Amino acid sequence: MKHIISLLMENEAGALSRVAGLFSARGYNIESLTVAPTEDATLSRMTIVTRGPDEVIEQITKQLNKLIDVVKLVDLSEAGHIERELMLVKVLAEGEWREEMKRMSDIFRGRIIDVTDKTYTIEMTGAGHKLDAFLDALDKNAILETVRTGASGIGRGDRILKS
Repeated sequence: MKHIISLLMENEAGALSRVAGLFSARGYNIESLTVAPTEDATLSRMTIVTRGPDEVIEQITKQLNKLIDVVKLVDLSEAGHIERELMLVKVLAEGEWREEMKRMSDIFRGRIIDVTDKTYTIEMTGAGHKLDAFLDALDKNAILETVRTGASGIGRGDRILKS
């Protein structure tokens, strides 16, 4: 099962490598990882997407909580949450492809952010399955390059991750 683990950690050199090291030392895989400072400059928020049975995720969270840099941790997957990814995709946009790429971008609520005589670069945000569906809907020969951020998430309603 997919889990989105969000944690607050001290915004210090080496903190990210300690978290990544914990995963690699125990043979756990990180599907995606995002990290950035919060409204409090001394803290960063890290979002880790990983997969595994509940017992493994429980072990991961216990080990993360033991790290001195980790202030607070929550598994967003345990309750209502909002998750989004950002994707940039460069596609062929010449001849018959040009109008088709614009139409597909509009259907999936993407934005064309760069235009050349041969390509479009499309920006899209949403849940991972939406971005996957967009890529699946395109002709594979039209996709030149894809960049994705991985998931960022936040709890719904009163569910807040704060120190």
